[in-house]
Amino acid sequence: MDVTVLHDRVLLKRKVPEEKSLGGIVLAGSLKEPVFEATVMAVGAGKPIKDSTPIPLIVKVGDHVIYNPNATISVKFEGEDLLVIKEEEIFAIIE
Repeated sequence: MDVTVLHDRVLLKRKVPEEKSLGGIVLAGSLKEPVFEATVMAVGAGKPIKDSTPIPLIVKVGDHVIYNPNATISVKFEGEDLLVIKEEEIFAIIE
């Protein structure tokens, strides 16, 4: 993916919840509970600071994160549904 994200913004690919178990059984609970996990696809250069070098972001491409769904902007890029969010709206990095 060739995209440049600006400033302290992060491009996310939302995790799609599993709807079936390994045995092929439909998981009823997973259809109702929203999942706010995503994979980081691109990051900006950092939070801009007047007359100084930007503060670098903590998250990096490939990180799995939990984010604030109310702070995202939905975009479609190269046929994929993606999210743009400021890094400060990412709550956690999943190890």
